[in-house]
Amino acid sequence: MKICKLLPIILFLLTGNLCFAQIQTIEWQGMQRQYLVKTPENYESLPVLFFLHGLGDNINHVNSEHNFQQVANRFNWMVVIPQAINEGNGTMWNAALMNSTIDDSGFLMALLDSLAVQYPINQDSVFFTGFSMGGFMSHRMAIEHGDRINAAAPVSGLITYAMANQTPVAPVRLLHIHGTSDNVVGDNGYSQYFGSNLGLGVDAILNYWRNANGCTNEPIIDSLPDTHNDGLRFVQYVYPGTKELRFLKVIGGTHSWYRNANQYDISYIDYIHDFFTGKNAVNNVNNPTTGELKVYPNPTNGQIKIELSSPTTVEVIDIQGRTILQQQTDSCVVFIDLKGTQSGVYFVKANGLTEKIVLE
Repeated sequence: MKICKLLPIILFLLTGNLCFAQIQTIEWQGMQRQYLVKTPENYESLPVLFFLHGLGDNINHVNSEHNFQQVANRFNWMVVIPQAINEGNGTMWNAALMNSTIDDSGFLMALLDSLAVQYPINQDSVFFTGFSMGGFMSHRMAIEHGDRINAAAPVSGLITYAMANQTPVAPVRLLHIHGTSDNVVGDNGYSQYFGSNLGLGVDAILNYWRNANGCTNEPIIDSLPDTHNDGLRFVQYVYPGTKELRFLKVIGGTHSWYRNANQYDISYIDYIHDFFTGKNAVNNVNNPTTGELKVYPNPTNGQIKIELSSPTTVEVIDIQGRTILQQQTDSCVVFIDLKGTQSGVYFVKANGLTEKIVLE
């Protein structure tokens, strides 16, 4: 894989007038490693979010692009933006994709330890996210340091084949985000841009973390509200387990970090924050509901009866997260006919609850 092929794409991102913040350094492996820290104005105990940039990027650019000071103020969190090393093909994290002797995994944990001496960091709220190569590295950090990391959210990054051979040190809450039209880091593990396989595809990644986290095989599926004409659909798959595993499938999504809530259905940083804090669990995985949803017979030949705790909109969703039927009801008992629908696994959703059905 020729990493230099990507540089023309990203060089234009690194130009322009940037707001350069005060860069700090820490010595690691005989090198002065750079990083930025953003803290809210007032704090007593700080959750800490590490943001890992993509291939060829730099901390001043991503800080300017994402306005991490505003993020720190809004969430009342510390945000740490570390800098990867340029080994000749652009700044790149050692996620075991290329031959490298840089111990980025150790550097990031050493940086956490150093910051914990300087700030009142809440060690029970340590989170990692990153985009593209930063997503690859976020997976590595979750695998190697799940005993210290509370949750990770890789975006458009994979588990490399070398990392796939490792057993995670501990279960860790994990959210994987990927677009179906990503041609730089494909959701099947193949890069059209580089013309090579980069790592495990999304299905294999989910299987890896399901096994590590003791999760169920069948997910709870929820299509997020389609509020903007952005050409995208966001569908989340939740796998309850010892530690929750979640996949946000971005139908039509490219190799992009979607951050403008006024333009897109969601903002990635807000969605990731809600996942880290347990605010957007499907079917109230973290806080079970007292509502009721009964669907029978199950399996079914097409005719199903649905009993609700209150009248609402009933949806039937396929395994890909597509809504195949939506029906508003003014009754607590609903009859739906799915005859003529392809056999398989479907999900009935109503009143914030989801039930799996098998159509024979």
